[in-house]
Amino acid sequence: MAEQTLPNREGQTVPDVAFRIRRNGEWATVTTDDLFRGKNVIVFSLPGAFTPTCSSTHLPRYNELAPVFRNQGIDSIVCVAVNDPFVMEEWGKDQEAENVLLLPDGNGAFTEAMGLLVDKSDLNFGKRSWRYSMLVRDRKIEKMFLEPQKPGDPFEVSDADTMLRYLDPAAKVPEPIAILTREGCSFCAQAKKMLSEAGYDYAEIPLPHTIRSKALGAIAGAQTVPQVFVGGRLIGGSEELARYLVEQRSV
Repeated sequence: MAEQTLPNREGQTVPDVAFRIRRNGEWATVTTDDLFRGKNVIVFSLPGAFTPTCSSTHLPRYNELAPVFRNQGIDSIVCVAVNDPFVMEEWGKDQEAENVLLLPDGNGAFTEAMGLLVDKSDLNFGKRSWRYSMLVRDRKIEKMFLEPQKPGDPFEVSDADTMLRYLDPAAKVPEPIAILTREGCSFCAQAKKMLSEAGYDYAEIPLPHTIRSKALGAIAGAQTVPQVFVGGRLIGGSEELARYLVEQRSV
C-alpha cells in the first residue's frame, strides 16, 4: 500500500453515490439515500470478493450475527467491495449470505470519496478498498473501525464481534448448533422441527450410509442419528435435545 493517511470519518455523512447492482438477474440502481436515510446500517468494506479472509471470516460472521444485530436496532448490513456487480452477485450466492447486501463499488467512487481507496497493485488487484467497518445512523457515521496501517491485509478490528461489542458489550451471541442426520430419519425431522420452533438456527450435516457408522462413532461416540452439538458440546439425540430446550427456556 502506498504511504497515505487513511481518514476516520466519524461524525461526517456518507458520500453521495449511486451504485449499479444486479438484482434477480436484472440491473438496478441504489443510492446513498436508499441505503442510509432514516436507517441504522452497519457497513463493512473489504479488498475483494472470493479472497481468503473475506470469504472465510469477514462476510460469514456478519451474515451469521445478523439476527443479533437486528435485535440491536440495525436495519441492514452492507458489504462494500471494489468489484463489479456480476462478481458480487456470484459471491453472495456462493457464500449464501442472504442477510447481507453485497454492494459493488465497481468504479471505486464510494471508496474514493471515503478516502479509503488504496493501491494493491503488488497483489495484482489495482485500486481496492482498505478494510474497515462503520455504524451509520441516518447517513451520519457514528463509529468507524479502521484496520491499522500495516503491510498486507490486517484484520483486527473490523470484524462483526467487535461491532457487536460496541453496540452492546453485554449482547448475547447464540452458540453455533450443528445436527448430524440421515435421509428419511423421522427423529431427525423431529429434532430439526424442535430447533426451528424454538427459534434456533442450525447447520445440518447429512451423513451418507457409507460413512455414517464410523463418523457417528468418531464424532459423537454414538451409532444413531440425530446427534446435536451446541457450541462444540454434544447434546445428544432428539430426547436429549427436548430436555436441553426446556432447560434453556428456564434460564
